[in-house]
Amino acid sequence: MRMPNIATVLKAEVTRLARKELRVQTDSLRKALGAYRSEVAALKRRVQKLEKDVARAGRAAKPVRKPAVEPSAESVASAFRFRAAGLASNRKRLGLSAADFGRLVGATGQSVYAWEAGKSKPKANNLRPSQPFEAWASERLRRGLLPCGRLLSHGLGNPALVAAQTSD
Repeated sequence: MRMPNIATVLKAEVTRLARKELRVQTDSLRKALGAYRSEVAALKRRVQKLEKDVARAGRAAKPVRKPAVEPSAESVASAFRFRAAGLASNRKRLGLSAADFGRLVGATGQSVYAWEAGKSKPKANNLRPSQPFEAWASERLRRGLLPCGRLLSHGLGNPALVAAQTSD
């Protein structure tokens, strides 16, 4: 009979003891993992139930009206028709130069010439259809962006504002 090698016996014993220690330490982790898995499964079932409840409540609820939103400057401008000839005639009727009219609407004189020639169209912030012209011109007068004599000679503008501007 052959006697086993001491190194082989020692290796087998160390392996057995290591496995025994690992089993003891991993048992608590295995139990915790099982508890976590069952908790996750319970949470998934709860989420499904809540989603069903929300869907059921959504179908049963009356439709909610959205509050009316004021139209943006872009949508107002798209509903407003721009005519180059109309712009030119109004500017000439008021006796304003392109630069003065540009200051009135917040643009340059070159932009006004391009609008009148039909090469471009004014942006939405240069079209103010929602505000009456007199109030708009009075605001520009107050800021000093409009020569006051020309508006008064056409019967436009607020004389009190013009007097306040000329007294400064």
